[in-house]
Amino acid sequence: MKDVHNPLPGVPKIESPFFSKFFNTEVVDAETLRIALELNTRGYAVIDFPDADISNMAEEIKRDLDKEFEWEGWRKFGFENEISLRVQDAWKFNKNVHKIATNPKILDLLSQLYGRRAWPFQTLNFPVGTQQHFHTDSIHFSSMPERFMCGVWVALEDITMESGPLVYYPGTHKWPVYTNEFLGICATELAEHPHQKMYEPLWRELVEHYKVEPEHFTAKKGQALIWTANLLHGGSKQQDPNKTRWSQVTHYYFENCSYYSPLSSDPFYGTINFKNVTNLITQKRTENLYCGHTIPKEFVDAVRYKGKVIDPNFNAAAYLRANPDVAKSGVDAEWHWENYGKKEGRSLGI
Repeated sequence: MKDVHNPLPGVPKIESPFFSKFFNTEVVDAETLRIALELNTRGYAVIDFPDADISNMAEEIKRDLDKEFEWEGWRKFGFENEISLRVQDAWKFNKNVHKIATNPKILDLLSQLYGRRAWPFQTLNFPVGTQQHFHTDSIHFSSMPERFMCGVWVALEDITMESGPLVYYPGTHKWPVYTNEFLGICATELAEHPHQKMYEPLWRELVEHYKVEPEHFTAKKGQALIWTANLLHGGSKQQDPNKTRWSQVTHYYFENCSYYSPLSSDPFYGTINFKNVTNLITQKRTENLYCGHTIPKEFVDAVRYKGKVIDPNFNAAAYLRANPDVAKSGVDAEWHWENYGKKEGRSLGI
């Protein structure tokens, strides 16, 4: 790749006002240019996952993880209440999950697109559709400089509309990264743990105001979708509880950034909820950096979010299985536990 001067190293190249300097026929190959253009204009790009053995890997993952899920309870309570099944960070015990997350060609591609070295920090494996309200990853996994984060979703089987495919809203990644101060929210002073539900009315209103039409990814096995940090995306309603929608999501950060959760941060009120995340390649914790300088641990600890934190062992699906009356009511599991379940001494189901 031809070396091109970058006057804005703190902006991902695919979202830079100098985009055309970095991505043109003289600088990159045709396929990289296609992907870059789609990410720049639409906020996502579809690729074939670059591993010839992806089909066999997918079958092994499905076989190995199937026993991790309580299928009967989900079909009774989870499906109708739009609760998903998932395994977070299966890379810790499943070699194929780790292999997908650390695929060298994906890492090289993302690094070229963003202008900083990519590294994976989280995996999520789903056997069914998430049925999750559309959201941006930026409120959960953000960075400074902002937008140095992305997701790569891989279909481990063919996906149909009946199985609840990914849904996304093209172009919404170009909107500002709205954080608590834009909504008049001070997370530090909230009586309960901050939740993305605080943002959902805004997202719905933005989509309606700008008349953005959703698109669905009815992927073929082995296809992957890259999305940018601020793209609105979620899981559409699963129409058949007997269908599966096996997939893997890997979330990536990029080097030389600080990493934090805006949802539980108020930077100008003294709260920054820095993330203490593991690089799946080195399997070591990653330091938070600012312009190449390590942010002192004393500062990270001093400004950490000290508000209401939900039990780290909490699992929404397990809680609803243990409390079928809550599941039948249709309320959010986390909200119910924080406001009622804890005081009532209810079981977490774990």
